[in-house]
Amino acid sequence: FQSEPFGGCFARSLLAGLEKIPFRWCDERFDFQATFLQCLAKHVPNIYSAEMDPLVEKQEEMVQAAILYPLECYLFGEDPDVFLEKLQQSGTSQLCGKVFKGGETTYSCRDCAVDPTCVLCIDCFQNSIHKNHRYKMHSSTGGGFCDCGDTEAWKAGPLCSKHEPGASSSPKENSECQLNEEIMEHSRRVFPSVIKYIVDMLIWEEEKELPVELTISREKVDSYYCVLFNDEHHSYDHVIYSLQRALGCELGEAQLHTTAIDKEGRRAVKAGHYASCQEAKEEIKRHSENVSQRPLHVEVLHADVMAHQKFALRLGSWLNKLMSYSSDFRQIFCQICLKEEAGSEKPCFISKLMLWDARLHKGARKVLHELIFSSFFMEMEYKKLFAVEFVKYYKALQKEYISDDHDRVLSVTALSVQMFTVPTLARHLIEERNIITIITETLLEVLPEYLDKNDKFNFQGYSQDKLNRVYSVIFDLRYILVSKPTVWTDHLRERFLEGFVSFLRILTCMQGMEEIKRQIGQHIEVDPDWEAAIAIQMQLKNILLMFQEWCASDEELLLRSYRECHKAVMRCSTNGRSREKTVFHLCGHTLESRPYRVSADPVSIHLPLSRTLAGLHVRLSKTGAISRLHEFVSPEEFQVELLVEYPLRCLVLVAQVAAEMWRRNGLSLISQVFYYQDVKCREEMYDKDIIMLQIGASLMDPNQFLLLILQRYELADAFKKIKPTKDQVSSIFFCWERYVPGISNVTKEDVIMREIIHLLCIEPMAHSAITKSLPENESNETGLENVIDKVATFKKPGVSGHGVYELKDECLKEFNMFFYHYTKTQHSKAEHTQKKRRKQENRDEALPPPPPPDFSPAFSNVVRILNCDVMMHILRTLLQRAVELETHLWTEAMVQMVLHLLSLGLLEEKQQLQKSPEEEVTFDFYHKATRMGSSALNAVNVLMLVEKLKRVPQLEAQKDTVNWILQMFDMVKRLREKSSLATVGAASGSEATKGDESTQDKEKAERKRKAEAARLHRQKIMAQMSALQRNFIETHKLLYENTLEAQGKDDAIMEEESTSSAIDYSRIALGPKRGPSVIEKEVLTCILCQEEQEVKLESAAMVLSACVQKSTALTQNRSRILELSGDTLDPLFMHPDLPCGTHTGSCGHVMHAACWQKYFEAIQLNFRQRLHVEQIFDLENGEYLCPLCKSLCNTVIPIVPLQAQKINSEDAEAVAQILSLARWLEIVTVRISGYSVKNAKGEKQSLPPFTNKGTGNSALEFHSILSFGVQSSAKYSSSIKEMLILFATTIYRVGLKVAPNEADSRIPMMTWSTCAFTIQCIENLLETEGKPLFGSLQNRQHSGLKALVQFAAAQRTTSPQLLIQKHLVRLLGVLLPNYKGEDTPSLLEVDMFHVLVGTVLSFPSLYWEDAVDLQPSSVSSAYNHLYLFHLTTLAHIMQIVISSLPFYQCYCFSQDIPGWLVWDCVKKGIMPYLRCAALFFHYLLGVSPPEELLQVSEEGQFKALCSYLSLPTNLFQLFHEYWDTVNPLLQRWCTDPVVLSCLKGKSIAIRYPRKRNHLIELPEDYSCLLNQASQFRCPRSSDDEQKHPVLCLFCGAMLCSQNTCCQELVNGEELGACTSHALQCGAGVCMFLKIRECKVVLIEGKTRGCLYPAPYLDEYGETDPGLTRGNPLHLCQERYRKLHLLWQQHCIIEEIARSQETNQIFFGFNWQLL
Repeated sequence: FQSEPFGGCFARSLLAGLEKIPFRWCDERFDFQATFLQCLAKHVPNIYSAEMDPLVEKQEEMVQAAILYPLECYLFGEDPDVFLEKLQQSGTSQLCGKVFKGGETTYSCRDCAVDPTCVLCIDCFQNSIHKNHRYKMHSSTGGGFCDCGDTEAWKAGPLCSKHEPGASSSPKENSECQLNEEIMEHSRRVFPSVIKYIVDMLIWEEEKELPVELTISREKVDSYYCVLFNDEHHSYDHVIYSLQRALGCELGEAQLHTTAIDKEGRRAVKAGHYASCQEAKEEIKRHSENVSQRPLHVEVLHADVMAHQKFALRLGSWLNKLMSYSSDFRQIFCQICLKEEAGSEKPCFISKLMLWDARLHKGARKVLHELIFSSFFMEMEYKKLFAVEFVKYYKALQKEYISDDHDRVLSVTALSVQMFTVPTLARHLIEERNIITIITETLLEVLPEYLDKNDKFNFQGYSQDKLNRVYSVIFDLRYILVSKPTVWTDHLRERFLEGFVSFLRILTCMQGMEEIKRQIGQHIEVDPDWEAAIAIQMQLKNILLMFQEWCASDEELLLRSYRECHKAVMRCSTNGRSREKTVFHLCGHTLESRPYRVSADPVSIHLPLSRTLAGLHVRLSKTGAISRLHEFVSPEEFQVELLVEYPLRCLVLVAQVAAEMWRRNGLSLISQVFYYQDVKCREEMYDKDIIMLQIGASLMDPNQFLLLILQRYELADAFKKIKPTKDQVSSIFFCWERYVPGISNVTKEDVIMREIIHLLCIEPMAHSAITKSLPENESNETGLENVIDKVATFKKPGVSGHGVYELKDECLKEFNMFFYHYTKTQHSKAEHTQKKRRKQENRDEALPPPPPPDFSPAFSNVVRILNCDVMMHILRTLLQRAVELETHLWTEAMVQMVLHLLSLGLLEEKQQLQKSPEEEVTFDFYHKATRMGSSALNAVNVLMLVEKLKRVPQLEAQKDTVNWILQMFDMVKRLREKSSLATVGAASGSEATKGDESTQDKEKAERKRKAEAARLHRQKIMAQMSALQRNFIETHKLLYENTLEAQGKDDAIMEEESTSSAIDYSRIALGPKRGPSVIEKEVLTCILCQEEQEVKLESAAMVLSACVQKSTALTQNRSRILELSGDTLDPLFMHPDLPCGTHTGSCGHVMHAACWQKYFEAIQLNFRQRLHVEQIFDLENGEYLCPLCKSLCNTVIPIVPLQAQKINSEDAEAVAQILSLARWLEIVTVRISGYSVKNAKGEKQSLPPFTNKGTGNSALEFHSILSFGVQSSAKYSSSIKEMLILFATTIYRVGLKVAPNEADSRIPMMTWSTCAFTIQCIENLLETEGKPLFGSLQNRQHSGLKALVQFAAAQRTTSPQLLIQKHLVRLLGVLLPNYKGEDTPSLLEVDMFHVLVGTVLSFPSLYWEDAVDLQPSSVSSAYNHLYLFHLTTLAHIMQIVISSLPFYQCYCFSQDIPGWLVWDCVKKGIMPYLRCAALFFHYLLGVSPPEELLQVSEEGQFKALCSYLSLPTNLFQLFHEYWDTVNPLLQRWCTDPVVLSCLKGKSIAIRYPRKRNHLIELPEDYSCLLNQASQFRCPRSSDDEQKHPVLCLFCGAMLCSQNTCCQELVNGEELGACTSHALQCGAGVCMFLKIRECKVVLIEGKTRGCLYPAPYLDEYGETDPGLTRGNPLHLCQERYRKLHLLWQQHCIIEEIARSQETNQIFFGFNWQLL
């Protein structure tokens, strides 16, 4: 486009209009609307003409220049930027008003928030008082609104420091400045035209035509777009596929279209003539439709319509921005939006938009909602008016939303929470707009298809999506009720009652819904749908409680609500009462009732009306209003039997299901019963049914009540001497619950404490587990924190696991074995735990119930049930059967319950007798229990039966309980008897108790004897274990001898040793004084065949399972770009940065090579047979799981035995006279030159020439290297050689990421490199952990390192010796003074330890002769090792000095550097190198290290290392001793360009010691990380959509995860940001923290990964993945250290494999797109 026509034309036309009427804004001659629309008609189609491939920045530039800038000039009357800047500085609103995006972190204060929906954005939270309170943090689902500044949302601290009035310069209460009248007048002209245009275009339905005022005279162009709209039914892949098929476009283009549609809600996918676009539309529909899915929504729009609709949204964004500047703008905007046309029935602008909301696309909805947030919700007065409009169309809006398919967050109905939770606004809407009735009516109107012929809900074949949308209406009801009124007006009372009655209509439809009938004979074929009914019950739970609380807050209202609820229950209960009454007799009592059997007739678990009535009844009792109940419900109307009937049926059903009578009804019933008693539902289901029965018990005759229970439980015959089944009888136990405020005088805190006590009686529990087991109130609070410290003590967690609460001993007496919220499993577990505890304390195992609290007056009659005739008959009958051993008629559990009921009766009577005089106590349980059941001669009473129970062998476990009950009988008897007879009775009683005590003493003695026997048994086992341990230590002396010696010696001897300067010559590893190799016979057991074998050179190979992996654990430069493929890489020299090494680790488990090969082949065969199963390891790359420990491995290390090398001291001394370093160098030079001459004949020279100062290349000098001692090379068995080749090839393949090639020349280099790098990693780990160099390695590390070093030494024999020599010469090029090849790197560009390992292991190749395979003798190798080590040490000292010079110069400010400073630098810098060398030579030669290296001591360690490695303690003496040799070397090293550059300060070299790598430093408070994440902006995405930020714990980079914007193409593969970052940062292995989810992600390569607990814990020692609990989180250093060790020990791959094996995910997560 050219910018001139619209860059100036519209501006000129508009400004020309302004010039004609300068500053006379009120002049009616200037028709703003006509000019505005005319110019839009002219220019908008031109600006937005290329919708297929829009140039967004260009379009924005044009819009600004052509339309918005002139518009702002007209509106403000001056330069817009200047004006807006002034407005900005004049202050901001007290309300924050930030709108949350999906995934953004929100904070809620548990102490100050009025309800849980009151939240703060991260900025306001950080600047508020709430950050020091008990807060919760959560991830927003999007569309919310920061409540900072809203005084109704907070009990305290409503404003953060940023929004406080004092924070701005203006002293006014509302710190925003007032606009002048002129600007307000302009606004009143501009806003109506702009708003009308936006509304008209957004609700425009014509596809081909524009409104007349936007049509210009030019000819209509045949330019159309085929526009595809977003929906939530079709998957991303389905849309891409449909577009590719319909439009024939490329995959990339289809993906771009789909991403844009998902983000914006619509996208033009084809441009052209009407016919071609219509054809494309039909094609897309055809390809996207299938049997289960409707087609995609596609429209053909004229290009001009599309352009104007797009510009309307841009104007919406412009208005949105304008709203944030001034309250006046907001008020004018709101007035215009709410203004209705005079005499018209049409809704106002804002209502039009709301009603059209469900038909708008995603992008338009976002703009609209943001505009509402920034205008109406920022002005309280207009928020109220908006709420009134919203409620006016509430039903229509909800119905639109329910039939829509977009997420709730994109619907205008989601704004309800912003209005309904404001207490004053909610009160206004209830009083003036009757909102409760409107919501409840809406609920009934949107669910008509689920009502059956009886007007009851039946959700069979329900739509889950629709019900999820219906829940939003239920949520609105919850929001309205969230804060109860403190003052009730008559009008509010009437309106609320009206709403409550309307709500009762919903409950009436639920009362008795989805009835079920017991299946007899055949199992049910299809389980009915039960989830919907239970889900709605869950959603209504808190609403039911809130209604009850609202009712209870006003006595008049409570009584009227009770009457209405009672009427509703009676209406439901009177249906179907046609059957005649039957009569039931027992114990001289009669019950008349209508016949009904739960096991035969229909029964429903859903009784919300009855339960609501029970809740209201309890509140009547609690408030004392029950005394007035007769005024509202007459006793004749009450009909308590009818009220009790349905809850009783429900409890019977649950008992019968537990007794497995309903097994043929399938899982649906079991699930319903589970939820009925589960914490999510039980408050409004199970608990209320129990309460209703207690209401019945308090108002009915106790005998009648029990007869009713027996009849409904179908136990009438069981107590008429007709044989019952065990299961039926076990159902009789009825929970005797009093811990409900209103039933007894207990508080909510008492109830919660009792719940917690009973949970902790099962086992110690984590805070989150207790919270999950407690019911939540409407604010999602359990009340746990207020009481937990009274009943439990917190035990902190270790490095893993979580903290737990343990019950305080003084609370154990509160334990009730038959606690009514226990499940069957919990009951038995709690009983077992408590009995076990009492046994350990040497106490009896009786677990009597705790003394119950007193019933409140309204429920005081409940206790009569315990001592009524029918109860006594039941107790006597069951005890009689137990005593008479009629085993088919009773079970131990039944007797246990009987004993529990006896205990309750006796405790009740005891409490009453202790509180009141005997004559006032009417509860006569003792008399009834000691009275004869009949006048027959053999009649017995309950007490006698209980005494007989002690002799029943099957009830041995209940003996202690029986004794306790007998003691209680005695105690009650003594309380009853006050006369002199009482003392006689007491004496006889005491004799009886003495007898009991003597038996108890015997039992105690027996228990003590058993405990002593168990203690002796434990001692014996411990002794056996110690003996085994000693035996193990004896067997593995090499590992333990030093440790044991150190432990066994006195401190005095230790001190003497440390002061003595004598050198132990047996502890020197290098040179002529080398100590003996400690070699012992190695007999190892194969973990596969369990056969033992001694490790020998000539035997079949034994191997260690191992894992080779690339590693950047030691890198000093994470910015270095790693080469992903090593095809051209030369790995001989390692850079001092240690950018990427090859690490070899082992789990230490041994196998025969042949056994391992069979095992691996078996895995391959198994995999081939099960192709559909996803493997967690890559067989193609040789991966497998260790057969024993299941560690991930990808190769095996052959175990090569250590060759004993003993040095003859006389020979060594003789050689010492001749073989100085200079002589040794000369011999080596000659030998190498000789080889190069030899090889030059007839073939290309393979060794570079040496500059030789010798007397000529004579044969004598060529062979003189052999004169200091040779021996024949070791002969390895063929299987060991095969394994040497296999392992070396794996190192080469994994380390260089290339295809295996046994003949590649780089295999030896990689072998030496992995040996050196692994040693460096182990040294680094030991130093980081502060462990000594020797004696502290884990067994797996020790055996792995030993095998690796011996393998590296032996590998040379499997490669051509010429190749080894060639590598050796290149390595020596760094060290030798008279040779430097073209590719020899600078001294500062090589890691000296890698050079040392390479030269030492390759040096024997110089002894190779054509005819014989020779290797140096012990003496020769001793000198070779010594001189090679000294040379590399000299080179390393030079590296340290040169790299430190720039630092010295900065430190000293002059050229004279003090010697102590240089020495200090060298000593510190060389320590890691010396430690690595000591480890290397120890495992290579087997010489025991000095004892000082078995302890951690800085100074002692340095001396011991120097002694062990034959170095002078003053390292500079080396230079003095070898000066003639070193001098030319120094000259060569220091003239190197890289060294000179460093010396001149032009470049920086690696400083020594290298820094020890650690995971990045994390903030202590997790909200700091969330703050960082909130500020993160994806570098590749221009939109402000929230991403998934992840933090790399290796380098601290923050990445945009799981998003298409940051995917990269690597070697033709799409990789996510994390995976591609891991390839560079961790060579494929990496560790990330997902900030918004508080999870650590470990990944390896492109296909594997796992989640790992984050190192952040809450105050209860628990992690919070997904921030579901939202508690404040703080960094746990121990756990972070564990993560660090996981990395440094190279166990990340192992952890991933273990995790994937234990949590085998059958649907594979696409790790490569992470």
